[in-house]
Amino acid sequence: MVSVSGGLPGEPTSFVGRRQAVAEVKRLMSASRLVTLTGAGGVGKSRLALRVARDVRRAFPQGAWLIELAKLQDPSLLYHALFEALELRNRSTRALDAVLIEYLVDKRLLLVLDNCEHLLDACSELVSRLLPAAPGVRFLVTSRQSLGVAGEHVWPVPSLSVPDVTSTNNNGELTGNDPRQGSQYESLALFEERATAVLPGFELSGDNEIAVTRLCQRLDGLPLAIELAAVQMRVLSVEEIVARLEDRYRLLTSGNRGALPRHQTLRAAVEWSFDLCSEQERVLWARLSVFAGGFDLQAAESVCADEGMNAQDVFTGVAGLVQKSVLTREKGIGSPARYRMLETIRQFGHERLVDNGKELIVRRQHRDHYFRFAEQLYAGCFGPDQKQWSQRLRLDRANLWRALDFCLTEPGESRAAIRMAAALWYYWIACGCLRDGRYWLGRALAKHTQPDRDRAWALCINGYIAGLQGDIAQSIVLLDESCALARQSGDERVLAHATQFLGMTYLLKGDLATATTMWDRSLAEHRALDELNCLTGIAYIHRSLAAACLGDLDSATDIFRECQKFCAAHGEQWVMSWALWAISFARLIDGDLSEARARIREALRIMQNLDDLLGQPACLDVAAVISAAEGDVTQFARLLGASDAMWRPIGNPRFGFYAFNELYAECETRARRSLGDSAFDAAYEQGAQLTIRRAVGEALGEKTKPSTTVSAPAASAEPSLTRRERETAMLVAKGMSNKGIAEQLVISPRTVESHVEHILVKLGFNTRTQIATWVRQKF
Repeated sequence: MVSVSGGLPGEPTSFVGRRQAVAEVKRLMSASRLVTLTGAGGVGKSRLALRVARDVRRAFPQGAWLIELAKLQDPSLLYHALFEALELRNRSTRALDAVLIEYLVDKRLLLVLDNCEHLLDACSELVSRLLPAAPGVRFLVTSRQSLGVAGEHVWPVPSLSVPDVTSTNNNGELTGNDPRQGSQYESLALFEERATAVLPGFELSGDNEIAVTRLCQRLDGLPLAIELAAVQMRVLSVEEIVARLEDRYRLLTSGNRGALPRHQTLRAAVEWSFDLCSEQERVLWARLSVFAGGFDLQAAESVCADEGMNAQDVFTGVAGLVQKSVLTREKGIGSPARYRMLETIRQFGHERLVDNGKELIVRRQHRDHYFRFAEQLYAGCFGPDQKQWSQRLRLDRANLWRALDFCLTEPGESRAAIRMAAALWYYWIACGCLRDGRYWLGRALAKHTQPDRDRAWALCINGYIAGLQGDIAQSIVLLDESCALARQSGDERVLAHATQFLGMTYLLKGDLATATTMWDRSLAEHRALDELNCLTGIAYIHRSLAAACLGDLDSATDIFRECQKFCAAHGEQWVMSWALWAISFARLIDGDLSEARARIREALRIMQNLDDLLGQPACLDVAAVISAAEGDVTQFARLLGASDAMWRPIGNPRFGFYAFNELYAECETRARRSLGDSAFDAAYEQGAQLTIRRAVGEALGEKTKPSTTVSAPAASAEPSLTRRERETAMLVAKGMSNKGIAEQLVISPRTVESHVEHILVKLGFNTRTQIATWVRQKF
């Protein structure tokens, strides 16, 4: 490699993305003389450090110097490595450290110590001696573990950005939307850049963007893994690479032969980290691989401890793995602290777990922990702690899925599967995960066919969910079977709930007489049983709703007040929010629009606080009809668009509720007549593009501030490039290097570099390939 500015090598490939990271590290270097970049193997610490060093080298009269330590195994040779990098000769008999200090004492230079983790003690001692002795010297260090030196500022290098997909369905397919184009994500831009190098003509497009997104997500946005995957484009399509990722360590080889050995294959990079761990940390690494997504310390202790590793050992091991960048602490999720393992690192640990014959034991301990969690939820979700439970459920979603999958795939575990799936009813319903609930309950019911109480309760919950999705026929089938089994087993609790949910299904069907009879019966049974839980509270709401549909608003109000007392006595918020929704609907029917709006806004605020993804669109529906009744048909169309978009991942909009569907049809007819189809459709589409928070804000009457996000220029807008920047862009599109462009325009390469940087910023791009595509489209 060509050496530039003292001891910094030239870049073998283009540097993609990382603008924010570069700026942040520069900021830290201006405040601290020792900055250490930490992170997992392959996350790009060295490339980031070298890019920063190149950018700041002019601030150091004596240059910026790279000291590569990866190949150095003997700590005693560390000073020799510095002498060699700085091109120094020791002509005296004095100690090397004294000679080095004498040389550096009046110098202003930057030392980049790259890959220090295997020489941690020696590097810490070196830096500790040089920092006070040479005040003009600064250090930029890369290591999988921090040096632990006074004054050190540690900055964990994140993975490259990937699209923020809100959820996946049960087939692993991506759902949710993100406004940015794929090429604006660093991971996708890197893959495009590297794939183009081995497959000329490849570019990110609508045909392959989903597959590339899946690939980058499953590779955790890890630059080394993405680069190795891009090499496979010589022989495989993106879809084929994704399909083979289960054996990623065999697939992701054949890297840059000029790179360090541990950067030529993914396995070598991870094995380097494994070799740096203590034996206890290696064992814990393997056991922690059973977790999916994040976990907290309590879960780690519960799942990983045994007679050979107690809870304190687990704590010590977790701390050590965090220090070595095997685990990362998740940010911004409050207390308790949670930890995460990159999928690439997890798969390596799983291989070790299988090899030592402990997989089944640890997976069963994992299942036991989350089975207890589900049972605690059943009791804990009733009352004032619902928000905390909702947050915990969402954080541990992937672990709950893994525990359920274990129950459904291991022989003899079907009873645990059906009990766990039913115990999670609050998550399926109150958190708006109806499709997930139907999926897991359906699998559990297919596995556990004994006609017992466990099956009766699971049928009851699954039937309720089917009704909420508007699947009326299936809801009745499931709930009828639940009632029959409950009578057979003498389970009055299940019978009361199944009767209650049948009443709701018959209401949705339009059979008010049958619904009312069933609700009166179930309410009497609930009161006799004196059972306190959320589903009991929902019985009041069902009965109030039936009274409203029958035009008996006095009874609807009386039942609402009874429900209010029930909720107030137990600090119950979720049930209260639905009671407010029901009474708002009753007031809407009665024509009391002011009271209806006040109540629906109360309900929305509670549901927003609890992040109830089922309740929020249901409230938007009521708010939309109120807007239409008040004459604001544009707002009706917008809220209708927002609501419909939120219902799609849940099920049939508005539960398939006949009374609401009739109201909506009337309102839409009036709105289209007033606005015209074109204006109505435009307002509807605007609403469909709103985030949940913005849509709820509109329904609450909140004035939202204009977005401060700077978006990329529209395709039809003319970017404000200067004449010289436009000329530079034209030459970039021809595939010319900075040096070639400099010769063509008779300017310096540094000026070309500056022009390219300005073009990227102005166009909102990350790569030269994007510039070339833009030029071809514009000119």
